Amino acid sequence: MPTDIHALCDTIEDCYEFTLSYAAQGRASDEGTELRRKLIGAAEAMRGLERSCIDTVNREQLSPAEKYEAFFRVLARDAQSAIAAIDLVLVQPAISSQLIDNLNASIHLRALLTDLFLVTEILTLRQTQPKEIATS
Repeated sequence: MPTDIHALCDTIEDCYEFTLSYAAQGRASDEGTELRRKLIGAAEAMRGLERSCIDTVNREQLSPAEKYEAFFRVLARDAQSAIAAIDLVLVQPAISSQLIDNLNASIHLRALLTDLFLVTEILTLRQTQPKEIATS
């Protein structure tokens, strides 16, 4: 059963894939593209991650909750950093392929994507594994 986290991650990953393609096009401007819409959607999804993570811990009764909560705080910080980078790009009058290439290379965006890959894989595995797993 997909969670809100999965839907938010899908939106963010879809934007990232779009920007990879956009960066390769050698454009001087984003005029006539859906780039801004994709970036705005990704930033909104990032803003929803923290609440979705908290809801998932509660709904799925993830245990030990403090381990998940600690990681989700990291994810929230990384999301804020990535949002700041995207917001900076969005206020530019024209968004070139080179600017997007630099955004894609940003450690802030890469950290968030890695966080998302980790958390979605864990949640997917938890759905297929027994509830009782030893923790230490």
